[in-house]
Amino acid sequence: MRNRASWLHKIIASGMVLAASAGWLATAAQAQTSYAATTGFGTFYKPFAADSPWNSRPVKPFLGTYQLKKPLLHPDWIPAIADGAYSVGVFMARASDGPMTIYGKAGTSGVGDPDTGKFHNITIPRWPANVVPATGEDGHAEIIDTVAGVVHSFFQLTNKNGKWTATMYAWTKLEGRGFGDPAHWSQGARSAGAPPTGGLIRLHELTDNKDHFDHALAMSLPSHTLANGITRASYVYPATTADTTAILNTGAIPLGTRLMLPASFNTATLSTPMLRKIANTLKMYGAYVVDRNYDTAFRLYVENGSNFSIMPNGQWSNQVVNDLDRIRAGMREVLGADNWLDGNGAPKGGPGGKGLLSMRGDWLLPGSSTPGNGSYDTWLQGVKFPVTATKINLVNYSNGISKVAGSNPAARTTMRFAAVGAGGAKIRLQLWYGYALAYDSGYLADGSHVTFQWPAVAPALLSVRLLAESGVGTASNVRGVLEVQ
Repeated sequence: MRNRASWLHKIIASGMVLAASAGWLATAAQAQTSYAATTGFGTFYKPFAADSPWNSRPVKPFLGTYQLKKPLLHPDWIPAIADGAYSVGVFMARASDGPMTIYGKAGTSGVGDPDTGKFHNITIPRWPANVVPATGEDGHAEIIDTVAGVVHSFFQLTNKNGKWTATMYAWTKLEGRGFGDPAHWSQGARSAGAPPTGGLIRLHELTDNKDHFDHALAMSLPSHTLANGITRASYVYPATTADTTAILNTGAIPLGTRLMLPASFNTATLSTPMLRKIANTLKMYGAYVVDRNYDTAFRLYVENGSNFSIMPNGQWSNQVVNDLDRIRAGMREVLGADNWLDGNGAPKGGPGGKGLLSMRGDWLLPGSSTPGNGSYDTWLQGVKFPVTATKINLVNYSNGISKVAGSNPAARTTMRFAAVGAGGAKIRLQLWYGYALAYDSGYLADGSHVTFQWPAVAPALLSVRLLAESGVGTASNVRGVLEVQ
């Protein structure tokens, strides 16, 4: 459950309509076959890359001591492992599906889109006929486009008389990380910036005869267990955001925390095969905290359409209640690990890297506040130029380094800035300390990069300026990728 009313005030009103760009759409039948495959990572049935946080696991993790709290207002409420009103359905979009435009709620100028920072109508190029949003307040629905390999994630999606509306939209790559990063910071409708697809117990996994699920699970916690951003950060890596109302939390667990059962937890004594399967998963992969719930010690999410019940044959069991409380009492925060393995069992060398540079914001004519003939494109995560006979030069003063907590490099860190583009467009990075130029990469073409040391100045006084130059005679685009070397 996520309260975005105050969060969305950050999004600037706009009347734009989002249309899929040619660079983003895949048209080959091979792509659809790949993304709809029943095996392999980055597919409808096994989303995200092998080394994503969801599909990776720690080896010999170091665990904290904080224990998840019981319900505060409703002591008789038990931990929830369920589909239904507050879970999500996952729907496959195929090449044969037609487009659909999603409009904003009444009184708004469109759907809130945190990536572009605007409200606008969203046109999804392929929309399945069987989409049914969850009936709870969050109204989640996940559409996986098996042509483009994209997860479309909606918050408060509804259909009234054939007109679809939503409060918020975000997207992520099916073969990506399954979490946001400092550049594309919100990639799903969960509070943590992740799509509800991540960590979801899927329909086909319920009957796969395995003794565990092959990925970390998604978990929500109540406000009296979650951290408030004052006494402790409200979110930590890999989460990239938290509710703006996180200040009301009174606990100590940030969003993005991985919780696990210790190796000593005896799963064999749990009373049902499904509880044992879930507990085995919590020992091997754990669960990421991605959202807030109302007064439930913890909630795990099962894909809608399963009519799932954690109770055997749907009948109340006091033993299951006791087992769920044992799991609650046993889970602990992962503080570190000896090493990490990806979904294929290969070493991955740590929790993962992150891109630091956002391309969003206004692209202007140099030395002015006038928009130029080029703009930020969410699908490309870069600036896009039209066909032009002469070079177009634009500058972005407004954004640069992401404000995601912990994303600023330390002084004198060796950095790598690379250009990714098409059509001859180029990108340039400048770092300014007040009115003094602290670093200038010069213009870089697609495939080129530079390395440099991050300036040893106060982060609050360092500003980022991005300059882009179009190609000539063809449409072009470019983005910059800034990472720790």
